[in-house]
Amino acid sequence: MLHTTIVITGAGGVLCSLFAKALAADGHKIALLDINEAAVSAVAEEIGAAGGTARAYACSVLEKEQLAAVREAVRRDLGPCGILINGAGGNHPSCTTARERYEPGDEDEGDLLTFFNLDKKGFSFVFDLNILGVMLPTQVFLPDIIKQPDGCVVNISSMNAYRPLTKIPAYSAAKAAVSNLTQWLAVHFAGQGVRVNAIAPGFFVTNQNRGMLFDAEGNHTARSAKILAATPMGRFGEAEELLGTLRWLLDPAVSGFVTGAVIPVDGGFSAYSGV
Repeated sequence: MLHTTIVITGAGGVLCSLFAKALAADGHKIALLDINEAAVSAVAEEIGAAGGTARAYACSVLEKEQLAAVREAVRRDLGPCGILINGAGGNHPSCTTARERYEPGDEDEGDLLTFFNLDKKGFSFVFDLNILGVMLPTQVFLPDIIKQPDGCVVNISSMNAYRPLTKIPAYSAAKAAVSNLTQWLAVHFAGQGVRVNAIAPGFFVTNQNRGMLFDAEGNHTARSAKILAATPMGRFGEAEELLGTLRWLLDPAVSGFVTGAVIPVDGGFSAYSGV
């Protein structure tokens, strides 16, 4: 696989920062994009200290003008983008229902967040962050990717795209849209030699979901126990266990005929019927 410039959005997070460090160690130049400038700057410093090449860019994936400015900076600092990893996304408490299932009276509830009083702005923020946060960076960086040999895009979908989790309707719907958009993009750009695929992680412990999975004493929550009961391997994934799939999708020598695929890395969660 030729060394190239890889743009990673959401690069300040647990999973995408790991991707960045691993791919920099492989010899690629890494452009780290995140709305949290301090987080990506720390990742860039760590990569540099290890002998890799990386630059940090503060950027919102929902602002196309910011993305366009970063594209020019990346071209100047590292060269044109050859690979894009769309990792930005997430959920928000304003679009998380208090209960997993409807209970009579939910439509009149004022104190608890139910389906009926979900805030439109909150829903739009979560949905847009996850789906427009894939579409807009792809719009901006794909003109460079098309011109590079073996250009590709890898999106980060989710188990929610296969089986929506309770309580988080906007996130689940958006991740289903990410998988669908991945397939659409794969077909649309296949003639230009650009492959577009996605990874659908199962349950990995990150900064965003730690509070959902563990209580203050570090014990599994009731929701965490349900997740593990539905995961045949009976544990959460380790972030490093995503790297093999990522490297495989990026390398045309071993996945050159793979496009439009959404690959689950989930300990069997998506395969298990519950019985």
